[in-house]
Amino acid sequence: MPEELTAEQAAARLQTADTLGMALGPGQPPAFMRALGERDDWTDLRVYGALIAVLTELFARKGVHYLSGFFGPLERALRDGGADIEFTPADFRRFAPLLERQRPRVMTTVATPPDADGWCSLSLHAGGTIGELHRAGADPDRLLVVEVSDAYPRTFGLRGSNEFRHAVHVDEIDILVRSTDEPLALPEGEPTDADEAIARHAVEFVPSGATLQTGIGSIPNQIATLLAEGDGGDYGLHSEMFTDGCMRLHQAGKISNARKGQFDGVSVTTFAFGSPELYAWLDGNSDVAFLPVEIVNSPEVIAANANMISVNGALAIDIQGQVVADTINGDQFSGIGGAEDFVAGAGLQLSDRSLICLPSTFERDGNLQSRIVPWFGPGAVITTPRHQVDVIITEYGAAELEGKTVAQRGAALAAIAHPQFRDELLAAAERAAKGLSPVS
Repeated sequence: MPEELTAEQAAARLQTADTLGMALGPGQPPAFMRALGERDDWTDLRVYGALIAVLTELFARKGVHYLSGFFGPLERALRDGGADIEFTPADFRRFAPLLERQRPRVMTTVATPPDADGWCSLSLHAGGTIGELHRAGADPDRLLVVEVSDAYPRTFGLRGSNEFRHAVHVDEIDILVRSTDEPLALPEGEPTDADEAIARHAVEFVPSGATLQTGIGSIPNQIATLLAEGDGGDYGLHSEMFTDGCMRLHQAGKISNARKGQFDGVSVTTFAFGSPELYAWLDGNSDVAFLPVEIVNSPEVIAANANMISVNGALAIDIQGQVVADTINGDQFSGIGGAEDFVAGAGLQLSDRSLICLPSTFERDGNLQSRIVPWFGPGAVITTPRHQVDVIITEYGAAELEGKTVAQRGAALAAIAHPQFRDELLAAAERAAKGLSPVS
């Protein structure tokens, strides 16, 4: 049986020079992470994680080194404030083997209190940490610290499966911390006119019976809203992130999960992030199965779904079809996440489609700038290579790029760019038509 300690007592069990692995975002233990942040005696604490969702002083402390696989607002603020933070480029499905290689001495997660049989549901996060949580719990030289709170929803893996239970047993836990903390709520932004127009174009690619993946942000949520209100249905869900939009599709009776061909009968995800309403809806809901990310985001598993439609976002596109989705002018903004996994998976079957959505423009210093550009300048970091891109959607329409020449791609992308920039894009596409540089 575990030791039951306060968050502060648990934090004191870490050495001044130590290694700590934590879950992504909603799987992070709030009280324990805050207690770690109250210590100021660190000499070399290395923390492995992604997408901080807990307000803590830990990562700004001297002697703390944070290696993140995905930047969110808190990572960006830490970087800009001079904290010792580094980005680790990796697809989400690679998080599990990377963490196993790093083998942190201490592993931590948030969970629900143990049930009558001693199982603590891993609640909102499966991700890439499940294997290492179990390994740390089984190793007498390592520590498994689990914070449990009744405020977190009890969720499930595959019912009847010992392999995908989505829980840790109380006997595996070294230190158990009880708290009353609630999961961080992710606010839904109001969709813009461009978001709504993009969503209207995107739903044209979604037939009844399709299996859906939607990413984070107002555009995917708006797409889910339109599908929930539309005439189609009989959809399946296989999505790394479960959002309020996914919940609305369920509530509207649009999800049957009857035609996927695998994991039939349940919506499959690896983490959930959204509103308190979403968390309450997930509590005790066996219609959603939380599975490890190496399963959910496997391109081969994704491709095995019937009529897979993936929806993700981007920050910029060039006329070749290269996608920048996680950096701005070379500065890390977010992360690769699962976008590449789902673009690659959907590209393995002719019936599947990968949709990448973005507004055509943004403003910089009061000037209108195109997100579709003739070419990327020095320092640009490509997220998705051109040969994996299928459909690009802006508020002006959809450009289907798969199998197109460079000239055809440029013409299709120019047609969905803001009218102010179309001539420049067409001229660059014409120069690139014979395999030459688009640069004049």
